[in-house]
Amino acid sequence: MRGVFLNNLMMATALATVAAMPSFAQTQMTTVAKQVASNPNIAAKDAPDPRDYLDDVEGDKALAWVKAHNQATFDALEKDPRFAPAQAEMLKILQASDRIASPGFAHGGMIDNFWQDGTHVQGLWRRTTWDSYKSGQPKWETILDLDALSKAEGKTWVFHGADCLPPAYNRCLVSLSDGGKDADVVREFDIAKREFVKDGFTLPEGKQSATWRDADTIYVTREWTPGDVTASGYAYITKALKRGQSLDQAVEIFRGDKADVSAGRNVLRDIDGQYVMDTSYRGLDFFNTEQAFYPNGQKVVLPFPTTASFDAYYKGQAVYQLKSDWTSAKGTVFHNGAIIAFDLKSALADPVHVEPTVLFMPNEHQSVESVSQTKNRLILSILSNVTGEVRSFDFSPKGWSSFKLDLPENSTLSVSSTDDESDHLFVFSEGFLEPSTLYRADAATGKIEKIKSSPERFDAKGLQVQQFWATSKDGTQVPYFLVARKDIKLDGSTPTLLYAYGGFEVSMQPSYSASIGKLWLEKGGAYVLANIRGGGEFGPKWHEAGLKTHRQRIYDDFQAVAEDLIAKKITSTPHLGIMGGSNGGLLMGVQLTERPDLWNAVVIQVPLLDMVNFNHMAAGASWEGEYGNPDDPVEGAFLRSISPYHNVKAGVAYPEPFFETSTKDDRVGPVHARKMAALFEDMGLPFYYYENTEGGHAAAANLQERARRYALEFTYLSEKLMDK
Repeated sequence: MRGVFLNNLMMATALATVAAMPSFAQTQMTTVAKQVASNPNIAAKDAPDPRDYLDDVEGDKALAWVKAHNQATFDALEKDPRFAPAQAEMLKILQASDRIASPGFAHGGMIDNFWQDGTHVQGLWRRTTWDSYKSGQPKWETILDLDALSKAEGKTWVFHGADCLPPAYNRCLVSLSDGGKDADVVREFDIAKREFVKDGFTLPEGKQSATWRDADTIYVTREWTPGDVTASGYAYITKALKRGQSLDQAVEIFRGDKADVSAGRNVLRDIDGQYVMDTSYRGLDFFNTEQAFYPNGQKVVLPFPTTASFDAYYKGQAVYQLKSDWTSAKGTVFHNGAIIAFDLKSALADPVHVEPTVLFMPNEHQSVESVSQTKNRLILSILSNVTGEVRSFDFSPKGWSSFKLDLPENSTLSVSSTDDESDHLFVFSEGFLEPSTLYRADAATGKIEKIKSSPERFDAKGLQVQQFWATSKDGTQVPYFLVARKDIKLDGSTPTLLYAYGGFEVSMQPSYSASIGKLWLEKGGAYVLANIRGGGEFGPKWHEAGLKTHRQRIYDDFQAVAEDLIAKKITSTPHLGIMGGSNGGLLMGVQLTERPDLWNAVVIQVPLLDMVNFNHMAAGASWEGEYGNPDDPVEGAFLRSISPYHNVKAGVAYPEPFFETSTKDDRVGPVHARKMAALFEDMGLPFYYYENTEGGHAAAANLQERARRYALEFTYLSEKLMDK
C-alpha cells in the first residue's frame, strides 16, 4: 500500500583493560569456568552486581569497557588473513549496482525505492516512473538524501519511513532515527518541493507514532510528560495536534492504561484513502490487544478474543485473523488460524450477533504470513510446509471467491508492495540457492510478469538443499533444511552452521544469503535452518507450544536438530557452530549454558540473556506475553532456570562465544550482552565481543557496518569450525 513508505533493517582506561584481558590466541575451548562470589548462579537474589556499571548505556566507564573489548576482538579477528578479503567481498556485494532496487508503489503510477551504496551510505529515498523502472536503466529523482541531511545536521540519520496524506500523497510525516534507535524524530515533508515544510509538523525524538487525521491535524502518541509511558517504555496517550500548535496545546483524545504494553488512537481509511472512522488499540500484552472502533464517535469493541488481529478493511468488510478458537452467538465455532470477514458497519451496529465468513482455514502444515490488498483484491500470503503461495480474493454480491497466483513453486514468496490504484503487486521469489527474482502480478487477471533476477553472488555448483525432520524430546517432529555439497562426507567433518529463531510466531523461511553463500558455503561449510517451535511456520499452535513455562520445548527442538546432524554424521561437535539474534540470541545463550558440550562456536547477536530482570531492561516488559513474568513465582522460577546470565557454572568448560550488540539498540539494549561477556571475563572464560556504536536493534546502520560484521562473524566461525 502507498501512504506509508518504509525502508524493506576513553583511551587510557580502555588500553589498560585490554592489557588485563586473556589472550584470545592462547585460550582454548576447554577453558573451565572458575567460581566468583558475584556469579548470579550462586549469589543471593538481592546481592549487588559488580557489573551493574554496564547498565549505564552511554556512561564513560561502560563505554570504556566496550571500546576495550571491541579492540580486543578487532586485534584478534581482523589480523586473520581471511578477514580483509571477506570484508571486501561483502562490501562489493552489498554495494553492487546490479542489485534489485526494491520497488514500492507510489501515487500516480510512480515507483519509490530506498537505496544505499558506497556513495549514499545513509541512503536515498528516490522515485521514478514504472516505464523507466521496467526498462532496467531507471532515471531516478531524489526525494530525500539522508547523507546530505546527516552532514548538514551533524547526525547519522537512519530512515524509518514516511506516512503520506491521501489522496494526493504529497505531504508526508517522515521519521528519522539518530543512529538507528527505535526512538525517532518526525518532520513534515513536501514531496513536490523536495523539502521539509517550514513551520510544519515537527515532533522531537521519542518512541512515538503519528498519523494524519486531515491536512491540518495529526494524531500523536508519545511521552507527553516525563513518565507518561508504560512499563515497556512505550506511549499510551494520544493527542490531536493542529497545524501551528505547540505540543503543549495538543488535546488528549485517547488514553490507554499504564499497565498496557502500548496504546493509541488511529484512523481507518478505505483503499481510496477516504476517512472511515477512528480506531484505537490497547496492547494488553504482546499477543493480546483490545481493538476498538468509533462509528459516530462512540466506542465499540467487537466480541472476538483479544488474540485476534484486525488485518484489513476491504470493500466494507473487516478481515480478522483468529489466534484462538471463538464461538459466535449463533453457536458457530471458528478455529484458531482462520481468516474471517464480515460487514464492519453492520457488526458495529449489533456487535453481539456478528457472524463472519471463513475465507481461509489453514491446515496443520500451513499458516497465513500476511494480509494485504490492492485496489480491488484482498491478498493472502500463505506458508505451506515452509514454502510460499499467494492467493487473490474478491468479494462481490455473490460472495467470496479466490485463486492462487501462478508464482514459482517450492520458493519463499514475499509480497513487498501492493498498489492502491490498480490490482498490481510486487512479489519476490527466492531460495537458499536461487537469487531473488522480482515479479509483478495482476491480482485480478492472474497475469504474472517477471521483472528482474539478482545475479548469483556465490558459486552454488555442487550444492543441494534437503529437508529433514528431527525428533524432539517429547516426540514432536521438527523440520530443518540442510544446505550442503552433494558429495558431503558423512564422517562428521563438515563445518556446519545451525541457525534458528524460535519465538514470537516468526517463521524462518529459505532465503538467498550472499554472506552465508560467499563466506561459508563456498568455503566448504554447510548451513542448517531449523523450524523449531515458537515460530509461526505451522500456525499459532506451533508458536503457543513454546510460550512461557513451555519454552524448554523450543530449546529441546534445537538440540534435537543438532543431535540429528551429528547422528547422520554430517558434522560433529568440533565442527558445529550456532547463530541467532534477538530472541534467537536468547536461544543461543541458553544453548551455550545448557549444552556447552554440543557446540564449538556460538554467535550471540543482539540478545536477551538476563531473563530474571529482562522486564526491567529497555522494552523488555512488552515481552512478558512471550516469556512470562519473572515476578510470578512459577514463571519466575522457570525463567531463572533457563536464564543464561544465571546459569554459567563453575567447573564447566564452555565454548568461546562471540557476543554482538549495539549501543543504539533501545529495544533489547546492549546491557544483556555486556554483562554476560563481563561475567565470562570474571570467571576466566574467553570470548569475543563487538558492540557497534550505531545501528539500533539491527546492529548496523549502513552497508559498511554490515560488511564488517559479516566478516567478523565468519572469520570467527572459520577459525573455530574449519581450522581444527
